[in-house]
Amino acid sequence: MATTNTGKLAEIEAVLKYLPIQVLSLSALKDYPEVVEDGTSYEENARKKARTLAEFSGYLTLADDSGLEVDALDGAPGIQSARFSGADADDARNNEKLLRALGDLPWEKRGARFVCVMALCCPASGRRLEWIFHGVCEGSIAFELRGPRGFGYDPLFFYPPLGKTFGEVDRAIKGRYSHRGKALAKLTQALPFVLQNLPNP
Repeated sequence: MATTNTGKLAEIEAVLKYLPIQVLSLSALKDYPEVVEDGTSYEENARKKARTLAEFSGYLTLADDSGLEVDALDGAPGIQSARFSGADADDARNNEKLLRALGDLPWEKRGARFVCVMALCCPASGRRLEWIFHGVCEGSIAFELRGPRGFGYDPLFFYPPLGKTFGEVDRAIKGRYSHRGKALAKLTQALPFVLQNLPNP
């Protein structure tokens, strides 16, 4: 799994732990290459990460790129979500900047969505095998941080069907509805076919 984000890794492991596979985190690899996420789309970034680290590790590699798109900000922060508040961004600064940017906009103008694109890449072979999975979750941006759970923008992302932010629900509940959960559901459906069609090492 091509990520160093512990929250993201935990969400993915929680879904894949029921499958007959072993999930290795990026930290399990020594001297792995840094991948610059300079693509112009979630898919481009996810493909680049998965392909680079599949070739390096020799393992089937899953990478995701995800972000928050806010209607009032013309889709920002989007693919820059992790770096919204600058090169030294962290969750607290990103959330603070988002709240400042929206100010006192009324609820009906605070629409937003989480987007996730996952790329699954097979190491080099006669065929460059890769699969792409998408997930989107619609919601709104709350007026204040709510809930200690999750990571990133979860405490600000209000999901109407639950009447709570993702920061107020546990990981299992979030996984049923989130953008990443939806992409992972598609991945788990496809994985048996993928594993059956992998080239011999």
